[in-house]
Amino acid sequence: MKKPVSIDDAGERLSEQLARTGRRLTAQRRQVYNVLLLKRDHPSAEEVFMRAKSAMPDISMATVYNCLETLVTCGLVRQVNHDRKATRYCSNMQHHHHFYCDGCGGAFDIDPGGAGGQLRLEMPPGFRVRNFEILFRGYCPECAAKRKQGAPVTIHDASQTSCRSHRRPLIS
Repeated sequence: MKKPVSIDDAGERLSEQLARTGRRLTAQRRQVYNVLLLKRDHPSAEEVFMRAKSAMPDISMATVYNCLETLVTCGLVRQVNHDRKATRYCSNMQHHHHFYCDGCGGAFDIDPGGAGGQLRLEMPPGFRVRNFEILFRGYCPECAAKRKQGAPVTIHDASQTSCRSHRRPLIS
């Protein structure tokens, strides 16, 4: 997977994409985008709000939702949905898949490998695929280790665990 975009380069990209879609750069949009770039752990809107609020105390939840919607519309961020849980936001716009940990609830980027992650599937006549994502489910290394030791693996606030910051591909 490509190296994450630097904050400076991302600021330029943010300005360009907003201008291209007829929107202006605001301090709030920059802050929300920076939150998503600084910790690429697929946070929910509520998590983005809490992180943004630490640097910008006057930001409201409604503003965060509006900023996230704008960033998605501009193609700078994508929504990631996992079962019926809260929508999460991913700033990795490279083609990739996701691994969801059934223990901690964490979401991790998985590099598709190969040339552009090409996959050949037989589609019914008339169907045209625009994009695809493969979903992997299982246990991250931290939760797998707990299971191996016989410790109960419980759903917990994954934003407080080290396993959500794990960036290496988890499968070969």
